[in-house]
Amino acid sequence: MSSIHWPLARRVARRVAGTHPLEGTYHSALLARQAPEMVARAARLVEEETGLSWVGTPAVEVVTRREWAEANLRGFSRLLAPAEQALGSGGLGRRLTSRLVGAEVGALVGVLSRRVLGQYELVFPSDDEDDSDTVMFAGANILAMERQHEFRPDEFRFWVALHECTHRVQFTGVPWMRDYFLDLVSELIAESAPEPGRMQRMREELREAARHGRPVVDETGIMGLLATPEQRGLIDRIQALMSLLEGHGHVVMDRIGARELVSVDRMSKTLKMRRNDPRMAAFLRLSGLEMKMRQYEMGEAFIRGIERHAGFSALDAVWEGPERLPTLDEIREPQRWLERVA
Repeated sequence: MSSIHWPLARRVARRVAGTHPLEGTYHSALLARQAPEMVARAARLVEEETGLSWVGTPAVEVVTRREWAEANLRGFSRLLAPAEQALGSGGLGRRLTSRLVGAEVGALVGVLSRRVLGQYELVFPSDDEDDSDTVMFAGANILAMERQHEFRPDEFRFWVALHECTHRVQFTGVPWMRDYFLDLVSELIAESAPEPGRMQRMREELREAARHGRPVVDETGIMGLLATPEQRGLIDRIQALMSLLEGHGHVVMDRIGARELVSVDRMSKTLKMRRNDPRMAAFLRLSGLEMKMRQYEMGEAFIRGIERHAGFSALDAVWEGPERLPTLDEIREPQRWLERVA
């Protein structure tokens, strides 16, 4: 038996994702017709801005919330397959845990499906490499947000496309990036085998956190609480990489947007306020997605710090090889990275 009950995860995800009144309407159909042209235009501008090559032609899809949730669960199941095989099957306790984790994963993906705007889908392995190269837009969420904030549809949709195209060029225009990212994640999963004495270690760490006034569950969420020291080192490396990529993506979309779009400042401000919504704070912390939110802030501060001290072109060095990537400490202090790579 799988250590995660994937059929239950899919059922829960579909229920939580739900539907939206704009799904299946002519508004959604129009967005689907516009999307390939928007991606093609955004790709040309991103290639010029970053100096990275736009390789191949991705599929472009406008999906429902449920379709987005199912696509991500398929990716997670492929990514976690090696760890599940290593853990093997078990008795009643393992079966109950399998269902519990399946329900939690499904609920998490379902909640996210109601908030995301787009997603570049190359980072998860696929049985069909062609199918994995997809620029995906969450149609209802884009339509709802542009209505809620009275954004100009043509500008807002293109602005989202800029962000997704920047992520694609990071993974396809940098030849080693995709394999490096997947190797990091695979290594983290490989370290997830049962750890002798884990509960005793966790109790000691919780007491230590309380003694020093630190939060019991930090920005890495339950994942960080359960992680071994080796896993925490890997989590730091993954967080540093994703902070770089998220920050770079956000800065690039804003730099291009400042030249191409009239309303970019208001859209950028609104998106940042949305990421910092206090109503989501407890959920983000427990799930570990607070780390994801901080990636935008830390990464953007790093990119702008490099640009301020050495110019935007100095960032070209990060694409030369994994050894040139900033550490988490360097993300927090950009000048340390500049000193090392110089």
